Amino acid sequence: MDRLLLAWRLTKGYRLMPWRSPYLRWRIETYSGLHADAITPREFFRYCWNHRRELWRYLGWAVRSR
Repeated sequence: MDRLLLAWRLTKGYRLMPWRSPYLRWRIETYSGLHADAITPREFFRYCWNHRRELWRYLGWAVRSR
């Protein structure tokens, strides 16, 4: 549950369009090498689906480190 709350906080202001979130775009660019300006909704959801385990682990780490 804590992971979902953190994800909710991280998407503040961009909950209906998370691919526009500067923070999430920066994380994807840093982790994957995709350029932040090239992240479309399709690329965003493809990335999230393909890396869902890593993203879930990241959220767990972020919750524990708080």
